[in-house]
Amino acid sequence: MSNFFSRMPLVKEQEVKIFRALILGELERGQSQFQALCFVTRLHRNEIIPSESMAKLRQKNPRTVRQAEEVRGLEHLSMDVAVNFSKAAQLSSHIHNVCAEAREAIYTREEDVKFWLEKGVDGSMFEVLPQGSDLPELQRCRHCPDRWKPCICSYTLSIEWYPCMLKYCRSRDAGGKVSSYKCGIRSCQKGYTFDYYVPQKQLCLWDEET
Repeated sequence: MSNFFSRMPLVKEQEVKIFRALILGELERGQSQFQALCFVTRLHRNEIIPSESMAKLRQKNPRTVRQAEEVRGLEHLSMDVAVNFSKAAQLSSHIHNVCAEAREAIYTREEDVKFWLEKGVDGSMFEVLPQGSDLPELQRCRHCPDRWKPCICSYTLSIEWYPCMLKYCRSRDAGGKVSSYKCGIRSCQKGYTFDYYVPQKQLCLWDEET
């Protein structure tokens, strides 16, 4: 299985969540040095701690390698829309930097596109990709014998640690009145599987190894 680096910046310009993966290529199989992918989805409220709240909390032993306190379930997402890199700045200014190496491989979901269109985002940056319902011969890449045929690729990544909610502690004053206050951050781990169209299986060779 190819190695990968993943990153999940969370930005609120249009309530956007960005995943970036860098997958090391297998030169003996005709691949380039690495392949970059970007997956862009809607950021829901309460999905992550607001940056303002995090700034007010001091972390003890910041250099410590930490284990997530909560493991959340695997989420399976169908990324059926391509995003035009040159027009994506109005969706999030971070896409230009985070996804610069994945210009031709930025994906999102039709349901998220509908949400952003209602927010006034220009629809010309989105292109609906072919799906199995449109092309009955379109297979999953793991079942496709021809390396040069289009197929539906699957890629799985895991965010090993991210701040998912605040912790609250209780205190009691001299009069016995109980009050709560923010006293820390709860961390989570979460996995994602993304399904998306590729014009040739050569761009998804890791999927045959699952």
